[in-house]
Amino acid sequence: MEKINILNTSIDNFSMEETLKSIEAGIEKGLQLHHVVVNAGKIVAMQSDLQLRKSVNESDLINADGQAVVWASKVLGKPLKERVAGIDLMIELVRLAHQNQYKIFFFGAKEDVVKAVVDRYSNEYSPNIIAGYRNGYFKKEDEQNIAKQISNSGANILFVAISSPTKENFLYENKKLLSNVNFIMGVGGSFDVVSGKVKRAPVWMQNTGLEWFYRFIQEPRRMWKRYLVGNSKFIILVLKEKFRKSNSH
Repeated sequence: MEKINILNTSIDNFSMEETLKSIEAGIEKGLQLHHVVVNAGKIVAMQSDLQLRKSVNESDLINADGQAVVWASKVLGKPLKERVAGIDLMIELVRLAHQNQYKIFFFGAKEDVVKAVVDRYSNEYSPNIIAGYRNGYFKKEDEQNIAKQISNSGANILFVAISSPTKENFLYENKKLLSNVNFIMGVGGSFDVVSGKVKRAPVWMQNTGLEWFYRFIQEPRRMWKRYLVGNSKFIILVLKEKFRKSNSH
């Protein structure tokens, strides 16, 4: 497995197809795979948040979710094959679950949103793929009980739609309690998109790396700091790193 290191972040150089194949192989072998996606904002946060850095880098499978990360990999001379967006991977895995008779637990978002996701996938595929669901509002002391509930649900796959760094740390800290679940993954705001609460950017914007801008236009007050400040910091970090490398040669 080829890993590429970008700004203290270890990323698997996998295409979407290779990612899906390795997940399916892991589930079939009864292994547990902890999956994480990284984007510009998360990589910026990982420079100072060492717990987040550990939670991400000690995962089994790490994909580049953001087009900015793919751009950075090229600038730094370690090109990644392609972007593997968390939401696209989640959609593919729901299809795979239906095909292979896996069960999924959906954890996160508001009650009406997670319920809408479960209803949509039950109608689109079959209620048999649903192991259970729970909203993302809980106290820190409830975490272990929630992890046990998920572990006992018969789920092969767990999607956690909670913001960073809570979801990464939840999965990292409760990995052992979740050992019955073969594949665990944080999916951020994906439930909002699947439920229809938030619209996803058109494909041309996704492909040109402007998905963040589409998200920003929809919720400017909530998103300005994450995107405008986070993306600027990321660009500066990448250029500093490039400059450092060219000076050391």
